[in-house]
Amino acid sequence: MKKAIIASTSTLHDGKYLEYLFPELEWLFQNCQKIIFIPFARPGGLTHDEYTDKVRTVFQKMNIEVQGLHEFDNPAKALKDAQGIFTGGGNTFLLVKQLHDLSLMPVLKKTIESGTPYLGTSAGSNICGVSMQTTNDMPIVYPSSFATMGIINFNLNPHYLDPDVNSKHMGETRATRIKEFHHLNATPVIGLREGSWLEVKGDNVVLKGALTARVFRQNLEPIEVESGTYLEKILN
Repeated sequence: MKKAIIASTSTLHDGKYLEYLFPELEWLFQNCQKIIFIPFARPGGLTHDEYTDKVRTVFQKMNIEVQGLHEFDNPAKALKDAQGIFTGGGNTFLLVKQLHDLSLMPVLKKTIESGTPYLGTSAGSNICGVSMQTTNDMPIVYPSSFATMGIINFNLNPHYLDPDVNSKHMGETRATRIKEFHHLNATPVIGLREGSWLEVKGDNVVLKGALTARVFRQNLEPIEVESGTYLEKILN
C-alpha cells in the first residue's frame, strides 16, 4: 500500500527545516531506522553532500540515519532496498533530468507503490504527479521527458500563490499559467499552498494542513477544497 507525505514546501516562514512536518514524519517513518535521501534538485546549487548533510542533521532528532542516493554505486538497488525515501526541493528540471538519465523514475515509482514510505517536498512533490509540467521552476537543464511517477493521478503546483488584486505586476498569475496548461492538457492540477500537504494511504489522497487548496480541471471553473478532503473523490 502506498504511504506518502507530499508537501508544498520544506520550510514555513520563520520556521526550521521540516519542523512543521515532524508529527507527520514520525508517523510516516515510524518503522525506519534509516532512509535514502535524493538530493538531485540541489536548491541554490548545493552539492549533493551539502544537501544530504542538511537533511541528516534534521533526521538525527528522530534517530533516523540518512544516506544520500548519490553515495551508492547502484542507486536502483539502493532505492529497491530502502526502508524509506525522501526527495527534497530545489529545481524540478534538474531533479527529473537526473532521475531519467539514471533510469530511476520507474524504479522509484515501483518502490513507492510497493509500500516503501515516501516524503516529497516541492520538487520532490512535483515528481509524484503525472508530469512536471506545472512546476514553477526555471528550465535550467533539458530532461529527456517531462513524465514523472504518477503515484497520484493529477499534477501539483506547489507554493501556489493567489492573485494579488493590489499588485502592479503585469505578468501571468499561477492561475493563468495553469489555465494555459489546460488549453493543451487534461490532467487536473492541485494548487498547494505553503503549509499544506497531501497524505497518501493506498488509493486515498487527503489534503492536510490549515489551508484550503485550489483545484483546477480542464473546461471547469477552479474550486476551493477544505483540509480533510479526499481528492480522488473530486477528481474521479
